Amino acid sequence: MLIDQWRKMSDSAEASGCFKKWKYSHHFSFLKQADKNITVLCKLCPGEKKLSAAVNSTSNLLKHLTRQHRRTLLSDPCSSSTDNPAATPAKQAKLDFTLAVQKVSEGEFKKMIAGYIVEEMLPLRTVESPSFRCILNKIPVCGKKAALPDRKTFSTYLDECYADMEMELKGKFESLQYISTTADIWTSHNKSFLGMTAHWIDPSTFVRGHAALACKRVRGRHTYDVIGNEIEQVHSAYGLNSKVTATVTDNGSNFIKAFRMFQKSDSDEESEEDEEVTFTDVEQTLSTESEGQFSLPPHLRCASHTLNLIFHDVEKWLQANESKFIYRSATSKCSAMWTKANRSSVASELVDNFFKKKLIVPISTRWNSFHDALSRITDIPLTELNTVCTQFGIKCFTDREYLFLKEYCIVLKPLTVALDILQGEENCYFGILLPTLEILMSRTLALRDELKLTASLPDAIKVRFSSMMDNKEALLAAVTLPKFKLRWIREEEKKGMVRAMLTTEYHKKPADSTDDFFSFEDDDCTYSAETEVMEYLKSAGSELGVLSQFPRIKAISLRHNTATPSSAPVERLFSLGNLVLTPRRNRLSSERFERLTLMRYNHFFKNKAAK
Repeated sequence: MLIDQWRKMSDSAEASGCFKKWKYSHHFSFLKQADKNITVLCKLCPGEKKLSAAVNSTSNLLKHLTRQHRRTLLSDPCSSSTDNPAATPAKQAKLDFTLAVQKVSEGEFKKMIAGYIVEEMLPLRTVESPSFRCILNKIPVCGKKAALPDRKTFSTYLDECYADMEMELKGKFESLQYISTTADIWTSHNKSFLGMTAHWIDPSTFVRGHAALACKRVRGRHTYDVIGNEIEQVHSAYGLNSKVTATVTDNGSNFIKAFRMFQKSDSDEESEEDEEVTFTDVEQTLSTESEGQFSLPPHLRCASHTLNLIFHDVEKWLQANESKFIYRSATSKCSAMWTKANRSSVASELVDNFFKKKLIVPISTRWNSFHDALSRITDIPLTELNTVCTQFGIKCFTDREYLFLKEYCIVLKPLTVALDILQGEENCYFGILLPTLEILMSRTLALRDELKLTASLPDAIKVRFSSMMDNKEALLAAVTLPKFKLRWIREEEKKGMVRAMLTTEYHKKPADSTDDFFSFEDDDCTYSAETEVMEYLKSAGSELGVLSQFPRIKAISLRHNTATPSSAPVERLFSLGNLVLTPRRNRLSSERFERLTLMRYNHFFKNKAAK
């Protein structure tokens, strides 16, 4: 007890001693101490103003003086001008954010402006906007800040950035051996543009890369010779003539004829070898312009576009079958609902309030949207659907029509899944085409006994892809993907054929091979080839990294899987172009539009910032 009392007295003495040592303690009277707090009485306040403070801190008392008795402290002789709290503002110290934010260089400042304009697809006049300039003035820049750019100066800077992007792409392409391209023509605001994208696989990391090459204006008619010449010019501009493994386009007749006329085939090379030797004047030959003398790489038709054509085959079959009446009546009622909900705000609100979701309106160029729109309708119970039809003034669906739409969506669901797979880009390779088609046909065949609608679908797939089912490049692309190998092939005879095809391809020397000139094929080489092929087919793992263990098979895979199965990437380029070339920017020059679109698609400034 005595010890505890002594400790309390010592603590009280220590607390009072700390308070008494304070230079402003003469303005307060010490009253008591309770645990870690002390209570004092302010002598300057009228009445009895009691204040509480911590034992080891007088900040609370100091705040009271600065807020309530500032004038008294200014005349206090006990305090100097340096330590008098009333001589300085009593407000909390302001944070200097200019010191917290790292200053950027002049070059980085320009890239930030250009990146914002290009990535957000804003008009170039944004740099002259007073509100935008007000924001830019708040950004700290190292050294003396230059004048903010106007539209003309900013356009010149964008041209320099575009030239840098072209140089980077050319440098990237020089380090690659296999590249594929996609091409298509897009029309907007009465202007036509040829779009092209490039795709490749990094040989060390197996990461899929892509870039936009062109979105250039095409004037006049879109004839096959014009298309062929434009594609060849883009390939030549980036030095890709000898590296492009294939160019993917849609099934347009002008594209097909361009590649049929200008694609160099093996028969042409053989005929050149058989021709009789003739002597010509070299100077005359070099001085003569060879117009139209160019060749295009191998051509691949867009698999997604071909699957869209299969839908039209199914529709024709339905129109010619006994089910044409129910098909027409059911789809006409769906079309009436889409039209009503799309054109009337009252009808749209009614659908939203009744179903808690919007109706999907199909797009003519994308069949997937038609299937999704029908699926949205069939997800709604028939009673609720007919209730809305009654309020719309539309004929109600019968049970037979509703069941027909249900069957239609079930049957063609695998087709929509296949379309989504083939329209991919990041992890989509040419070798995925044949396994996707095989699985699609097997799933539709499984439904043949239950649903009559699937009777002709597998035959339609075989007819549309007849030239691709036994295509050598497609088979090699599929078997050299570790994810598939030979798993997707059911017939043992076909498995043996593909295995032998891979072994034969293994024996072929690469075009840039630096092996000994006097190298001969012997039995040991044949044995090692068959052994490596068998080891690859038996290896575990489905990632592309497995190919690092088999260098020759890796080279075969890179060559045949570089191409994409569809031309969807170039259509994504056009989707961006539609956001850049808006009606309010229809006076944008074709060259400026192309550069803005390519830099946006390639994320030039975004990738620069990441580095």
